[in-house]
Amino acid sequence: MLKLWFAPNTCARVSMTALEEIGQPYGTGLIAFMAGEHRKPEFLAVNPSGKVPALETPQGVLVQNGAILSWLAEAYPDAGLLPPTDNPFEKAQQRAEIFRCSSDLHPLVTRFVMPQMISTEMEDAPRIRAKAEELLRFQLAPLETRLAQDEFLLGGSWSILDAYLAWIWFRITGSGFDGDAFPALRGHHQRATERPSAKAALAREAEAEKDLDGRGLLFRPPFDKGAGK
Repeated sequence: MLKLWFAPNTCARVSMTALEEIGQPYGTGLIAFMAGEHRKPEFLAVNPSGKVPALETPQGVLVQNGAILSWLAEAYPDAGLLPPTDNPFEKAQQRAEIFRCSSDLHPLVTRFVMPQMISTEMEDAPRIRAKAEELLRFQLAPLETRLAQDEFLLGGSWSILDAYLAWIWFRITGSGFDGDAFPALRGHHQRATERPSAKAALAREAEAEKDLDGRGLLFRPPFDKGAGK
């Protein structure tokens, strides 16, 4: 059985949505960041980077959303996580879209939501956050144009890329990003989160949040304002 290590509201939601889409049983391991569990030897033996997601498979552990999503798409082709293709260039294009989310957008999400992680000087946080917002708007503009024409990132059909973009939108709008200039992205987020696999992943997260909250270990970023649409 596959086992996904995660924490609620993190990018591990993307890999969890993929697993829900596949429809095979899988286990989970909940990491409480507030208790420092991501730095404990037990988890570092799974992922030495101390980050989620980490996916335990019969072949070994996979980390990083891009690697996990690429492997799941190929290991479970019937799930349709990515459009099927045997063309090497088309496969590279699909990976480039994953990397757009993981390398271009995701680091900016961190800087916008948790700027205090970037500098030890708290007075730097507003400047870091403002610059991240500027760059997010630049990176999101071509996606807004694309989604004004198509329902999903790769055209008329859903792919796991839509789950990744939906998480990015959730994370930044939930932390105060004004999305009024991006109506197509807002609509895309609504469509993506209405998918049964997304609802199932959110339900698992809600149970995890209840567990952590009951232990006083639910992490809330300083700028968090809830899940904006």
